[in-house]
Amino acid sequence: MSTGHEENCILVSREGAVCSIAINRPESLNALNADVLQSLTNQFGSIARDRSIGAVVITGSGPKAFVAGADIRSMAGLGQRAIADYAELGQRTMRLIETCEVPVIAAVNGFALGGGLELALACDLIICAESAKLGQPEVNLGIIPGFGGTQRLIQRCGIGQARRLCYTGELISAHEALQIGLVEKIAPDGVLIEQAMAIAELITSKAPLAVRGAKRVINSAYEGTLLSGLRAEVEEFLRLFGSADREEGMDAFLQKRKAAFTGR
Repeated sequence: MSTGHEENCILVSREGAVCSIAINRPESLNALNADVLQSLTNQFGSIARDRSIGAVVITGSGPKAFVAGADIRSMAGLGQRAIADYAELGQRTMRLIETCEVPVIAAVNGFALGGGLELALACDLIICAESAKLGQPEVNLGIIPGFGGTQRLIQRCGIGQARRLCYTGELISAHEALQIGLVEKIAPDGVLIEQAMAIAELITSKAPLAVRGAKRVINSAYEGTLLSGLRAEVEEFLRLFGSADREEGMDAFLQKRKAAFTGR
């Protein structure tokens, strides 16, 4: 697992008071490796110091994926210490996004799976293209979400839907995601970024102190429960990572075959 050695794994641009970030690993369907997570952490640190930014839009490069998940190929061979570092980095990155003083909008193009959906869930608003597919398929790998997905799904769409998505690993359409409250809006495929930017620009036209204050107060409603849940999630993630089922699940994924789980 590398850190800080992959060039241009995120692309950052600025339009007025809106900062746009694109995850830029299209050859890997924008999978979240440690370089991407560290780059996002660094970028949100910079955003926190720039009072001229009023909103952020996050999307994925290329036509196929927002983020198709964590980078399974880089995760599969990690030992317990390295995977613990990776999980902590992922949770820290998502918390930085979630607690960013200004609203963050996820513009979901294509697949938002596993860590990709967790990235979107850390944002204030999720706008997705009509062709988008969303899900938490970690059970297919013998693990659970490790970047906050279990907890933020409950907040977004309720405990029943969180259970369904985490237990079954099924992928859902943009329209079903809207129906269950997982996303706030669907945009036609060709105008996703334009619609996300329009919302961001609308937000930046409002009183900035009031917008920041609204975000702080809304986030405070569930802060204590969230933090304890995140700790429980990462502990269970790490416990499962040491199982034979996790090894089989990731091997099967990489070999493109059906996993044969044994419950060990």
